[in-house]
Amino acid sequence: MTQRLGATWTGTQVLYRVWAPKVASVTAEIHRDGATRLVPLSPMEDGYFEGSDPEGRPGDAYGYRLGGASQPLPDPASRALQRDVHGLSLVVDPSAFPWTDHDWKIPSLRDVVIYELHIGSFTPEGTFLAARERLPYLQSLGVSAVEIMPVADFPGARNWGYDGVQIYAPASAYGSPDDLRSLVDAAHAAGIAVILDVVYNHLGPDGNYLTAFSPYYFHSRHHTPWGNGFNFDAPHCGPVREYFGSNPGYWMDEFHIDGFRFDAAHEIQDDTTPHILAEMTDAIHQRGGFAVAEDDRNEARMLTATSEGGMGFDGVWADDFHHSLRVTLTGESHSYLGNFSGGTEELGAILGEGWLYHGQKTKTTGKPRGTPGGQLPPHQFIHCLSNHDQVGNRAFGERISQLVTPSSYRAASMLLCLSPYTPMLFMGQEWAASSPFLFFTDHHDELGKLVTAGRRKEFASFPEFADARARQHIPNPQNAETFHNSKLRWEEIEREPHTLILSLYRECLALRRKEAAFRPLYRESCCHVGHSGDTLRLSWQDDNGGWLLVTHLGSEATLPLGRTWQCVLSSEEIRFGGSRTAGSQIDSLTFEGPESILLRTCTERHAAHPSPAIP
Repeated sequence: MTQRLGATWTGTQVLYRVWAPKVASVTAEIHRDGATRLVPLSPMEDGYFEGSDPEGRPGDAYGYRLGGASQPLPDPASRALQRDVHGLSLVVDPSAFPWTDHDWKIPSLRDVVIYELHIGSFTPEGTFLAARERLPYLQSLGVSAVEIMPVADFPGARNWGYDGVQIYAPASAYGSPDDLRSLVDAAHAAGIAVILDVVYNHLGPDGNYLTAFSPYYFHSRHHTPWGNGFNFDAPHCGPVREYFGSNPGYWMDEFHIDGFRFDAAHEIQDDTTPHILAEMTDAIHQRGGFAVAEDDRNEARMLTATSEGGMGFDGVWADDFHHSLRVTLTGESHSYLGNFSGGTEELGAILGEGWLYHGQKTKTTGKPRGTPGGQLPPHQFIHCLSNHDQVGNRAFGERISQLVTPSSYRAASMLLCLSPYTPMLFMGQEWAASSPFLFFTDHHDELGKLVTAGRRKEFASFPEFADARARQHIPNPQNAETFHNSKLRWEEIEREPHTLILSLYRECLALRRKEAAFRPLYRESCCHVGHSGDTLRLSWQDDNGGWLLVTHLGSEATLPLGRTWQCVLSSEEIRFGGSRTAGSQIDSLTFEGPESILLRTCTERHAAHPSPAIP
């Protein structure tokens, strides 16, 4: 068995392994208790260097001297870093943590409700351990999987995580590796799976030392929005594939991570077979986990098994739902939103297919986009009303709950939670949090100025920011205040109107968990979708009868139902912040504005236990 990259504690000694094919020599410089010692590594095949330190032990700080360099560099495969991404690496014993999740079983993606969170802004403390203390809240909400934004160590004290440069080291700003293990262990005890957001398409601009170790990490012909892509298919690509390809298994083996969200998977370029993505999803599945892709191409191949020539992902972020719903509710049409018309006909098409574009030409590019998705199980499509991009990439980080009426927000929230697709919530949306989620960084001054200028330049094409003076009001990502303003205000969940919308989310997610009809395994058992005017209708059948979810997104209207139904839930009930009172059986609906209403076949059994309904 090949020794893993980095520093490995065997119980008696520390083994070191690093790839540096163009370097004449590599020496491990090791620090402990003020003393320093040097351990020369031996050259091996394919440009690797290996060595052992019989005196080594967990907690040692180390770095690699390359050739005749006098200063050590951090290990590209560090399990942890002493201070920051420019400092020394740490030897870690991953077996020392006392796991208690021995009976845990990774759930099916079909059965999860995903909650995306950012460790640094999720709690006032912004640490792994502080996030652990909020797990009982998430459990009571009805969340069954947390998706943690990237934790690969990054420069400075605050970052979204997409500037990470150490893909094996949990961010020291959030705590120790064992602190992350403690969060995962507690999540499993609460019945919550842990999905890790991983970035394999680029590294951040600060603290990236890969090219000092090898000139072969990057590809001269594959380009991404962040620079050259990684070398997964040119000469000397084997060690690069090992470095990235081993990473998901590392997080699963040493941190018990259940699944992964691959950031911008469409930018991970590889012209060989099997594709690096297929190799990684296979490795994840061999360990019983699941993988979700962020990929805006609407490509069914991403969700096709690797044995059938696909990439093997279990799910994909299907943002067409968000985009169309946002256009419907706000009328916005800038940038990619210009590809959507909004309205119930378009939303109905998305709810029937999973995504909107399946080969049509987009309005903004005039090029075809997407492939059919209607043959795929509905749970493979991750739908959301908010995510970190859709909030944080706005100039002032406003949430959609701050841009639409409360009735519209409640109606859309109920549609998200009860549609047959896998729902994902962005932290705080369940109580319509007032805090923004802004773009924040903590780079050194020179790079920080470039980041701030670049951030403001992004909005120059927006009419409201055409004037350079207006762009100066966009929050500076380098200011600590920008980060602190993005932290959730947990005291809000005890106050109206936040506590009322929270009650609606809890009610909807409890229904989703209880009734399998909302989690159909196959497309054939999925709901039928219809629309008329400003109203959407989703209908199901199960062993106990039928369900009908009606979502109205317009003004006053009346909708005959053609038969008598038992009303189960309305987004406009008084207990959720609306004005409806309780009722029982109805054969038509009268809307005063946006509203979602869940109905069930009116049978003697159901009528005996009436729920709050429409008068």
